[in-house]
Parts: sequence; structure tokens; C-alpha cells
Amino acid sequence: MPRPRWLAALMSVAVVGALAVAQPSSAARTTLGGADPSVIKVNGLYISAKSVDGGVAVRTASTLEGLATAPKSQVWRDTGGLGEVWAPEIVHHDGHYRIYFAAGTGAAHRMYHISSTSPAGGYSAATKVALPDDKWAIDGVPFTYQGQRWFVWSGWSGDTNVEQNLYLARMNTPTSTTGARYVISQPRESWERVIGNPYINEAPEPILDPNGQLHIVYSANGSWSSRYCLADLRLRSGGDPSYVWDWYKSNGCQFGSNASELMAGWDPTLYADGPGHHTFVLERGDIATSPPSGNRFPTMYHAVAKGTPYSWSNRYWYTGTAVWWGNVTYRRANVPGATTSTGFGLKFFE
Repeated sequence: MPRPRWLAALMSVAVVGALAVAQPSSAARTTLGGADPSVIKVNGLYISAKSVDGGVAVRTASTLEGLATAPKSQVWRDTGGLGEVWAPEIVHHDGHYRIYFAAGTGAAHRMYHISSTSPAGGYSAATKVALPDDKWAIDGVPFTYQGQRWFVWSGWSGDTNVEQNLYLARMNTPTSTTGARYVISQPRESWERVIGNPYINEAPEPILDPNGQLHIVYSANGSWSSRYCLADLRLRSGGDPSYVWDWYKSNGCQFGSNASELMAGWDPTLYADGPGHHTFVLERGDIATSPPSGNRFPTMYHAVAKGTPYSWSNRYWYTGTAVWWGNVTYRRANVPGATTSTGFGLKFFE
């Protein structure tokens, strides 16, 4: 929902810039090895979901950092032979904890859903999420915007691994959608085609800025490379989420370890290599509660420590923060609509 103008003013470049000068002496790496963090906050507790042991595990702690040492509760196992289990996303909606994850092998990856009234157990059997066209799909997460429930995910246009696009569809139940799927981003910019085969837009995470505009922050370039980074899609004020040309893409990543892929005015990380597939730590995972109060708000992301060989096996969960950055212009050419859009972007800090 829109924030008061006084809050937007507090988030101006001058004020936020002054608040954001101090940098940590090192990135806040947790002891949780692996990728794709998903964390929400419910009644003062932090709850995470993670792919582990051929299924999904949940941890609960009183602090974000405490998740690293909290005992894991295995809430679902792949006893039906679905295949690889990737990137569970946890939300709390309609009185239920809902975890969405991808499962499958090769071209068979699809989205699935489990739910419970308790975060640590009692989850339902996995149900396939019925997405339009039934194509390869990963990294899906639901959100509500202006009264409509949506599902956003990374997928293929067809049946072959050419590129991963970001898609939206309207939801009518927790496991089904209505109408078509709409592409909202394709990896066509030079800075998101540094590492390819396939070229990738994945791990979309929705959030509202202080003006109430919808953003979807996603990961670009291959996760097997240190060029992995976070970029931003911003829906124009009054825009239609299903119309691709109402989305404006940042002119480079806004969090990454290589200056050549970053948007002008954004600095590369000092300690974490290839940061990506983040989570905004929102109350119940609900974007209606964003932006969180305060000038900085918590995030988690996965990365590899600089100086360590970059590989999937060397990825860890990191805690970090983000700041809304005002008066950021995104530019585009040779497409319908205005060529520029000015609004909030994001600065991420290790």
C-alpha cells in the first residue's frame, strides 16, 4: 500500500546516502551452507525454508542470525520420486504456512505446494501448481497486489532450455491460476548475458516501495558464476502487471561483485562473490507490509566468500540489508511507452 509522503521524503537520496555510509568489516555469512534462502517473520519469530535431504526443512528462531543454529524440522520428503527439489519459498497466507518449491529432473521441473497451520510440521502432501501452458518452472512465489493474488516464476517459453524468463499469472486458489501467463522480463540486456547457455532471469522476489509501486527483484546471469547478481523490475505508477511494457528494468544489476554488470552509481561487493537469489524478510512474506519500517531492512542472499573458488558447493546464506534509493531513472529504447521512468531503486549492503 502507498506510504505517506513524509516517509518517502525520509528515503531521499541525501538522507539515505548519509545513513548508508558505514560498511561492515566483512559480509555476514551464516553457517548455513547452500543456496536460495527464504525467510519470513511471523509473531516476532523468523521462519526459513530450505531444500535439504531430498525435501524441505523449516527452521524457526527469535533472530535472523539465530536461524543458522536453530534445529531443522524436515517437513516434507520426496517419497514419490519427483526429482531434484529446488528453492522452497515460504509465505503465511489465509491462516496457513505455504511452501512453494520446484521439483523434477531436467525438462520436468514444475512448481509444487505444501501447507500447514504450523510452521514446523503437519504439512499436506505436495500438490502441483497448475500454471498456464504447463512448461518448465522454478522459483515461484505468490503475492497480492491491489487485491489480486498473483504468482511469479522463472520458466521456459517452450520445451527446450533456451533462456529463463520471468512470468506472471493470476491465482484463483493456492495451487491454480486463471487466464494466461504473461512474460515480464527476458534476459536480453548485455549485462545479463555475460554468463549464459542458457541466459537467465530467475528467483523473482516482489516488494512495494515507499510510493506503493511494485518491484520484482530478480537474479541475472548463471548461478554457477561469480557474475550472478540482483537486478530490479519496477512497475510504472498505475501500470498493469500483466503488460510487459509497463515494467522498467534497471540499467544493470544493483547488487553484485563485478562492476561491469552494475548500474552506474552502484558499487561491487567487497566480501561476497556472486550474491543472488535473495529474500526480503517481510512480515508473513506479505508485500503489503513492505517496505519494512526503518531506513534499512533485512535481506538474506546466497554467495561465495571472495577468495574461495566459486562453485555451488561453496555457497552459503548471508544476512544483509537493503535501502530504498530515491530518484533513480531506468532507461530503455525501441519499445512502446515512455523511454524513461524515475522512482525508487534499491541499494544492497553486505
